[in-house]
Amino acid sequence: MTDARDVADGAAPGATRPFARFEWLIAGRYLRARRREGFISVIAGFSFLGITLGVATLIIVMAVMNGFRTELLSKILGINGHAVVQPIDGPLTDYLALADRLGKVDGVKYVIPQVEGQALVSSPSASGGVLVRGVRAQELGKLPLVSRTIREGTLEGFDDGEGLLIGRRLADQLGVRAGDTISLVTPRGAVTPMGVTPRIKGYRVAAIFEIGMSEYDAAIVFMPLGEAQAYFNREDDVSSMEIYLDDPDAIDRVKPELQAAAGRAVYLLDWRDRNKTFFSALEVERNVMFLILTLIVLVAALNIISGLIMLVKDKGRDIAILRTMGATSGAVMRIFLITGASIGVVGTLAGFALGMIVCVNIEAIRAFMAYLTGTELFSPEVYFLSQLPADPNLRETATVVLMALALSVLATLYPSWRAAKLDPVEALRYE
Repeated sequence: MTDARDVADGAAPGATRPFARFEWLIAGRYLRARRREGFISVIAGFSFLGITLGVATLIIVMAVMNGFRTELLSKILGINGHAVVQPIDGPLTDYLALADRLGKVDGVKYVIPQVEGQALVSSPSASGGVLVRGVRAQELGKLPLVSRTIREGTLEGFDDGEGLLIGRRLADQLGVRAGDTISLVTPRGAVTPMGVTPRIKGYRVAAIFEIGMSEYDAAIVFMPLGEAQAYFNREDDVSSMEIYLDDPDAIDRVKPELQAAAGRAVYLLDWRDRNKTFFSALEVERNVMFLILTLIVLVAALNIISGLIMLVKDKGRDIAILRTMGATSGAVMRIFLITGASIGVVGTLAGFALGMIVCVNIEAIRAFMAYLTGTELFSPEVYFLSQLPADPNLRETATVVLMALALSVLATLYPSWRAAKLDPVEALRYE
């Protein structure tokens, strides 16, 4: 029954080393159920499938949520500053000197003065509200998310002319292309004896960008800074200063230095405060999804318990024979522990492989499913992004795998303990 290599040194007769070869052989035989044990095999199969799908689903969902947050954060912070400075004690007429002082703070990448205002944009076919940002061409060059995603036209001569830079979705809604003319309308126009009249002016579309976030591609218009100052009745001042950092997470350290470098009363708002509600909701959704999908793995682990209990009941005679031949209660317990844990371990590894394969090819799978069903499964208007992102995090993936392995092993303890507690006479009666 036992090999000399399996006998523990100095142990009692019949004792073997933990997890000896014969324990693995017997556990392997129990995993390969015969015909009359087919029902137990079905339960084991469903347990394996449940753990595989549960682990794969957890990995995929967590990767998508992580990718969704990463993509949104990169796009939001790619077009908006990590901090914004707005005046309190008067207009920012000294914006060039202020930008120079703020730019010298350690950790600041660059500072962009801008004029910001709302307007109504219209073309012969459509109209809609937009956010107009007045910046200089050299500042636009510092925003790779904008300058490197220009699909039509060019920014050459942007500061000299009256051309605008608009998003792809806005251009499609208005039915215009680079070189066409659109009209901007703002209620704060010229002051006349009859009151303030709306200002309407036509502008040429100099270029069209597409960053891949529908909210920005459909609602932001870039205008030359000098033209924006004239259009919004600003006398050589700006509405705010956008500050970009080398490390967005260093904002707590940099904020006091920015306040001191400003040299005047300003209101400083960082990127976390500007997007607090959005990212908090995303984090809550991510945690809730993790808890809900963990239940899938838990249910599969409970199936392992039921399958092992039935296996112990079915193998009562085998347990009696093993104990009679000298197998210890620990050896019996380890046999059933190996049997149950094998289902969970192999299922977890299969789920990990399946989850990673789906994450790597998730955009192709989405496109195929959309083609197959004839529907748009990931609408940019709803999810802000034009593609489905997946960014598996090593720490999160390891947590999922370790949790599944732990649940699989824990699920085998009670049935294995029940098998180990049976003595030969009780085992025969149990049979």
